Amino acid sequence: MTYCCGILVREGLVMIADTRTNAGLDNISTFRKLHVFRRDGERVMMIATAGNLSLTQNIINHVTEGLENPDTGALERLMDAPSMFAAAELIGRAVRKVRDVQGDALESARISFDLTLLFGGQIAGGRTRLFMIYSAGNFIEATQDTPYLQIGEHKYGKPVLDRAVAYDTSVDEALKLALVSMDSTMRSNLGVGLPIDIAVLPRDQLSLEVDHRIDNADPYFHDLRDRWSVALRAAHMSIPRPPYLKKLPPPA
Repeated sequence: MTYCCGILVREGLVMIADTRTNAGLDNISTFRKLHVFRRDGERVMMIATAGNLSLTQNIINHVTEGLENPDTGALERLMDAPSMFAAAELIGRAVRKVRDVQGDALESARISFDLTLLFGGQIAGGRTRLFMIYSAGNFIEATQDTPYLQIGEHKYGKPVLDRAVAYDTSVDEALKLALVSMDSTMRSNLGVGLPIDIAVLPRDQLSLEVDHRIDNADPYFHDLRDRWSVALRAAHMSIPRPPYLKKLPPPA
């Protein structure tokens, strides 16, 4: 299982991904799921992956090494894409290419073609953008009304984002909320776990401000987890007693 999230705000883009993969309770491994493609001053792009690891690694290899354009025969690479939209289309073609090559073999082995990707970043001359790419190769884009996208085990981390994230949220608050969302997911699903990769791309900077891995010894993340737990307990304790309950007599 996996949890990845991208938050697009006015000030920039935050992306976060766990690294845990498992093929059973006794087969747990660590693999990077947040892949960064950068040429500082020109472009910074990130892909977060969820789903079958062999498929997502194959797609990353295709967009890195190049995919042949069926119309021109030219080899197209992610680092050469003229725009974020063209790059998202290239990733979608890579998804369909992998499905065409491996789909029948997977079906015969009764393995579903299961993957989802988050793709975000900025190319010089364009704006910061964030896309979710599905297993059919089609995609949607984050907007000011829906400024965050999630893939993988998203349901546990979604409520805090729904309540707190808006397009005008500052980028530092967006990173904090992404970490709280990840912590909420980790507490409810053991298939999501440390280390966590985080990246922050300020708008129009064309270089990452943060490219960091959080491990079990990270003091800030431990403090954040403790503070969030305390704050939740204090919040529910401060809410008045439900009026639906009968007043019980004090114990003898």
